Amino acid sequence: MTERAKRQQQVYTLLVEVGRKAGDGLPEGASGAALMCYAAGVTEAEAVNETVAILRQADLAPLDVTGHGTLEERLAAGETVPEEERALMRRALDENAVIVAQMTPFFDEPG
Repeated sequence: MTERAKRQQQVYTLLVEVGRKAGDGLPEGASGAALMCYAAGVTEAEAVNETVAILRQADLAPLDVTGHGTLEERLAAGETVPEEERALMRRALDENAVIVAQMTPFFDEPG
């Protein structure tokens, strides 16, 4: 058994900021968006890389990714994680997937 096979995947909570790109599907007038994602990976770096690759395939333009840790890390930090969020995390793990749970578009304030 390889070292990789021994290491178990976890789900990481990631906040991804995206910019504009032709065909990105963001609302007209938006300057970008924040995406709350749950991504499976052996390490957070692997989860980030997979998330960025998938968002690029979806014609989005990832600019920045902020990791918020695993469920266990978030709970240890005192966060309350609702059941609906935990269900999305389980789905990401079960499907070895990146789940985009929420998208918040950014709109520039007028001048």
